[in-house]
Parts: sequence; C-alpha cells; structure tokens
Amino acid sequence: MNTPNKIAFQGTHYAFSEIAARKYFSDDIETLPCRQFIDVFKSVENKNCRYGIVPVENSSTGSVYQNLDLILDSAVTVVGEVQLRIEQHLIANPGVKLDDIKMVHSHPQALQQCGNFLESLPNIETIASYDTAGSVKHIRDQKLLHAAAIASRQAAEDNEMQILKEEIEDNSQNYTRFHIIAKTSEIPKDANKTSVIFSMKNIPGALFKSLSVFALRDIDLLKIESRPMRGKRWKYLFYLDFTGTMQEERCRNAIRHLEEIASFLKVLGSYKAAGE
Repeated sequence: MNTPNKIAFQGTHYAFSEIAARKYFSDDIETLPCRQFIDVFKSVENKNCRYGIVPVENSSTGSVYQNLDLILDSAVTVVGEVQLRIEQHLIANPGVKLDDIKMVHSHPQALQQCGNFLESLPNIETIASYDTAGSVKHIRDQKLLHAAAIASRQAAEDNEMQILKEEIEDNSQNYTRFHIIAKTSEIPKDANKTSVIFSMKNIPGALFKSLSVFALRDIDLLKIESRPMRGKRWKYLFYLDFTGTMQEERCRNAIRHLEEIASFLKVLGSYKAAGE
C-alpha cells in the first residue's frame, strides 16, 4: 500500500482515530487533527488530505450515525476500513488518587462504553468533550486534581499522566470499526466488500424485493440498518454492506436491479474488509 502524505482525523494526537490510522497505514504517515468530524470530510473534499479516517460503528454502542450521515452527504468514497480494539483507561494527574476524583471527562462514546465502571464510583459527574485524548490534555493543562479522563494508554503516556484504572470498558471485546475515506474511488485488488445506502419506493414487499436482488445472485449480506430520513417523516434510509465489489458483474447487476426498486441509491465504495 502506498503511504499517503496526510491523513485527517477527528480529535487531538493519540486519539483512537489516529491510532487506527497508524494501524491501517503504518506509522510512517503525517496526520492532521480536526476539531469536528465534518472537518475531516472537508479536508478530504478540499484535497488538503489524501485520506480521512472516521469511526462508523462500535461493537458495544452501535453505529456512529453522524459519520454515516456525513458519508452520505459528502463528496467522498469509502476506500478501506480498519478495526481497533478499544481499551479505555481512567487517567489523572500524577499523585491524584481514585478517591480524589469528582468528575470524569471524555467523549460521549467513551463515557457510554465505561458506564458500569462509572456507576461504581460514588457521586461522580461525567463531562462530555469532543475527544478522548483532548480530555487528558485538558485536565493536565488545567492541573485539575479532582478530575480524571477516559482515553487510550498512548494519551496517558504522551501527556505524562498516570493511569488510575486500566481497561475500564464494560465489554472486553470492545472494537470500533473505522472507514477510510478519499475524494476519488480506489478499489484495491484484494477488495471484497461494498457499502451502499438506499431508500425504497412505497410499494408492497419493497424491502423483500430489495434484499432479493442479492439473494438471487448468492451475494452475502454483512449488515443492514435503517436510519430515518431527515426532513421526511416515517421515511427511512438503509445502510447495507455486502460481500463482493463493483468490479464484479454479479454485484453490478444486483445494484442495477436495486436501482429499479429504490427511490434513491448511493454506492459508498468497495474495499477490503477489516480483520482484527
């Protein structure tokens, strides 16, 4: 795989998105921290970065709908994916003890993933922030002695902070799936997965007919999930992953067949499915 010049990610350095980018591309990359997810998409659309990386699903808390919506609305394509084991740690300034902690800062997803641990702490206030690693930097810079953050081990080490409790996530099999996005389509030779978004016409058996276009061609469906359409009451979009790529005739035929049934369809991209 060619090493790209720059990868955009949401958060500060040592956020899980950056760690996932280095897992996918190797460490020999330049990364661009972005304040919000939409900034990642803009960096790719404006060609400030060749690629972006965004989380799209967590094995404990489900889909990251904000990014699914941004992939739908943006002029980008999905060119890869990577899975990352998410180990959450409770991090504080040196010398702070667990009994000193009155508030815990982190990204809302991280707080949710560690709900059982947080409930075990008496009278703890949780404070949502835009980033896990940024939370560590915040309590360090502000010298907060009654606060902790939830983030990665790398974030603790980089900021010279101490880990009060290791691996506090509720689920030991806590994985996040990330999509690699680019301005133009890039289908690698070993691609084996495609993602699409579609909505259906209001006809009897529409969902059955939509899924049948894949079953008729022995195409395995990996995931299907509905999402309300913004601005249209009781109308839904369907996010669907299937095996195969748009370079295969059977997959192209399935999509052409689906277009006859769908009122809207967008192929998000074909890419190699992530392994652990």
